[in-house]
Amino acid sequence: MDTAQFNVLVVVGLLVLFYGGTFLISTRIGKKEENADGYMTAGNNLGFGISAASMTATWIWAASMYASATSGYTYGISGPIHYGLWGALMILFIYPFGKRIRAIAPKAHTLAEVLYVRHGRSSQLMLAGSNIVGSLISLMSNFIAGGVLISLLSPFNFTQGVFAVAAGVLLYTLWSGFRASVLTDFVQVVAMLGAVAIIVPFIFFAAGFPAAFETGAGNLTAEQGDFFSSTAFMEQGAPYIAAVLAYAIGNQTIAQRLFAVKESLIKPTFITATIGYGAMVIGVGMLGVLALYLGFEPSGGDPNNIIPGMASEYLPPVLLALFFIMIVGALSSTADSDLAALSSIMMADVYGQNVAGKEKADPKTMLLVGRITMVVATAVAVAFASLQLNILDLLVFVGALWGALVFPVLASFYWGKVTGRAFTTSVLAALAVFLPVRFGWLPLGGVLGFVVDLLSIVGVGVVIGLMVFGFFGPRPAKVAGIAAAVVTAPFAIGSLHEYATLSGSLVAYSVSTILCWAMSVRRREEFDFAVIAQRTGDFDDDDAAAVGTAVPGRAADTGNDPEPAGTK
Repeated sequence: MDTAQFNVLVVVGLLVLFYGGTFLISTRIGKKEENADGYMTAGNNLGFGISAASMTATWIWAASMYASATSGYTYGISGPIHYGLWGALMILFIYPFGKRIRAIAPKAHTLAEVLYVRHGRSSQLMLAGSNIVGSLISLMSNFIAGGVLISLLSPFNFTQGVFAVAAGVLLYTLWSGFRASVLTDFVQVVAMLGAVAIIVPFIFFAAGFPAAFETGAGNLTAEQGDFFSSTAFMEQGAPYIAAVLAYAIGNQTIAQRLFAVKESLIKPTFITATIGYGAMVIGVGMLGVLALYLGFEPSGGDPNNIIPGMASEYLPPVLLALFFIMIVGALSSTADSDLAALSSIMMADVYGQNVAGKEKADPKTMLLVGRITMVVATAVAVAFASLQLNILDLLVFVGALWGALVFPVLASFYWGKVTGRAFTTSVLAALAVFLPVRFGWLPLGGVLGFVVDLLSIVGVGVVIGLMVFGFFGPRPAKVAGIAAAVVTAPFAIGSLHEYATLSGSLVAYSVSTILCWAMSVRRREEFDFAVIAQRTGDFDDDDAAAVGTAVPGRAADTGNDPEPAGTK
């Protein structure tokens, strides 16, 4: 790990092969007269293969592979299971909610665009803003992963690696936007699956599997050797369940694919992505478990170097080059999704509805806004990548932060009584509680700790209830949520507040749910969801825009309107 594994020509050749190939693919689908809606959602008509591959590739990225291995190295064999299984199930939980969202907004481009019709400007910009922050952090994290990989396996330094990856991703995404992202995702996920199927077994057998698991058992602590380790669940599994559910509901990269796939293919697309993600991430994570049994020490003591270190030690040059392409493909498939998500937010939510207005938005100007957004976002992410912040801490923080949005967002798509005021107030209050709990700004002993534990127990019920609700409806969800809270209470009271990451996320869920429900339940008027389909649609289609202006009862865009369009 202290010496270059590839010379300059080999690394440059691999990067040119990968990014040059993806660029050529993107030029084949480019259009002389680009369409703004196609640039954002590919015409809402993507087929099964492309959609499933793109969803899988977007959810899998370099940090997810590194984190799964780190989890295996830290917690033993249950670590990759906690990381990969819960992440996979979150993809599965998206599809029932996705079917509802597409049913009421078949031609939307972003979730925030739908919230604009549902509540007004305040709620829309709140969700759009959280996605801008989340996508920038994700983009930065991918650039960091690429810079580290190139610096470890070549003579180039970290900064040069970051610039190479950023330039390569921007090169092929800029011209065709989302269409370039999903098409190259298909190629990238096929390459990643093939690489994992070859590389992981090869490293296992090169390291002496299965004998290594017998001779190296003494390197494990009692918790690491226990598949049902409570430490692994409380520190890895449970926080990840809460964080990834929030990512699934609030993340524009996922919503963009939801709006792009054919409506009839939502279910098979997300089920296939669930299986693909789980198999790949758990498989790669087992390298961390192998490293633990072998007593492997990662370079610099950094667990993120486990996978590159194992690869450089056990792989021959040809397979090491394949590994290099696998990681670059993983991080690029998510980075291009972040760029496409950011551009669609700026095109539809900022320019399309808040600057020009839906009826006056110029598709050509929208395309310019989208491309400028990609360039600026890349520059910002490169600048922040130089700080080399802790990737996993940032991601868990953003995921937990989005927990404040989950119930208000979902309730807004199902329950006609939710108001814009209830949405905004509940989210802001949840954030105000989340931050001091997550970062320990207040001593959580005594009464305050007890209150946090109670709120966390409610949060457990909310998370389980939402998962059940998507598949089985409100009554089973209430039963499951109450049962989960009751079962959790004896174990949680007096101790749950000690797990800051988990309790911070859970209180965000509970506070936002309690307030949103309390402020909406007594409201008599209900929102007419049919209005959403009328007021969201293609920006390039003048007729669709005209339909949007003809909705009766819509007040002028005055922000967070307590009596939005469609109230009856």
